[in-house]
Amino acid sequence: MKWVSTRGDSTLFSTSEALKQGLAQDGGLLVPQVDPEIKFDPSWGELPFSQFAEKVLRPFFVGDILEESLPAICQEAFNFPIPLEALSEDTSLLELFHGPTSAFKDVGARFLALCLAKIPDARDKVVLVATSGDTGGAVAAAFCECSDIPIAVLYPKGKISQRQEKQLTVWGKQVQAFAVRGSFDDCQRIVKEAFLSKAWQKRFQMISANSINIGRLLPQMVYFAFASLKCQLKSQLKNHSKPTIIVPSGNLGNGVGALWALRLGFPIQQVIFAHNANQAVPQYFAEGAWSPQSTIATLANAMDVGNPSNFERLRYFYPNLNALRKVASAHSVSDAQIRQTIQEQASKGWILCPHTATAVYVRELYKERSCIVVATAHPAKFETIIEPLIGKTISIPQNLNLLLSKPSVFKEISPDLASLHIII
Repeated sequence: MKWVSTRGDSTLFSTSEALKQGLAQDGGLLVPQVDPEIKFDPSWGELPFSQFAEKVLRPFFVGDILEESLPAICQEAFNFPIPLEALSEDTSLLELFHGPTSAFKDVGARFLALCLAKIPDARDKVVLVATSGDTGGAVAAAFCECSDIPIAVLYPKGKISQRQEKQLTVWGKQVQAFAVRGSFDDCQRIVKEAFLSKAWQKRFQMISANSINIGRLLPQMVYFAFASLKCQLKSQLKNHSKPTIIVPSGNLGNGVGALWALRLGFPIQQVIFAHNANQAVPQYFAEGAWSPQSTIATLANAMDVGNPSNFERLRYFYPNLNALRKVASAHSVSDAQIRQTIQEQASKGWILCPHTATAVYVRELYKERSCIVVATAHPAKFETIIEPLIGKTISIPQNLNLLLSKPSVFKEISPDLASLHIII
């Protein structure tokens, strides 16, 4: 299996090299030179997720130094439940928040950390990651458990929840947290500038843990494939049709993962991107011109992205907009609509985080279809938003509660690369 740049650089990377590299040398994102053919059986949906993941991922690791380690990596990385619950008669809720930091990012972060721990020369590097809320905590937890690789986390100061910030800043010397006076897009820009800077390349061997890294994206693709088969096995579909997957979307890693599962032939009818008030992607679908925007702060803060990195992969996979529109669409959801959805679903017994609520709202636009709605984070991480709306206290998961009592350590910096100083 070889990986190439979205921007045309001729260098070929093995899977383990792609995991270490993160970005291509020309600044592009890495994509398969050719999608592998996966001959899956519908009965795979009955397997434990770790075994299913091994089967789906194996073609990506054939001939790689990680091939023999893949079963053990999957077994250890995916050691928490990924349930598919019935939200209604024709709507399944894919709950991805049962990992160590109560967010979907745990799935990809744990897989990436364990892969890198098995690659000998990756241990001398530093992980550099920008987060809009959940990524940094998941990456910190995963790497602190699986390896001694140091981590630098950049997050937008004052633009994530207090509990999200706790999950970024309580890990001790291995994790250096930087509160950037700016937006997530500023954090992401600084990370990309560091990777492309010759001066930084001389100082550090850097690894990306954002969804620009295929180590994050591959396992995200897997759980959409898993959910599609499991949904069919449970007969949670009208007329046994393929499900439509509705994904809360910010940096587009999760959405591209869902489209990837569709491209590989898994039974998915269409992928719908549910965005908040940051409308660059919905406007692209509507108007056909790509125009990155300044970030708008919303209730669904982890999706506050005006220039999503994975749009580059999206356009590489589907350079023809009409072809893309056949398999995907995008919608924008306002804060008022998020609040409305949280309250309506709470009256039915479902407590949703603001990000999940965007997808549930969009689901109502596709009433004629059977849908899988993605639940990305535990609502307890957003108690200051949700509790006043539903009028009751949300129970805190034990793993999250343990972190809340620890002291936070972070450094505030300006939104430029010159302000970033990592100590190794």
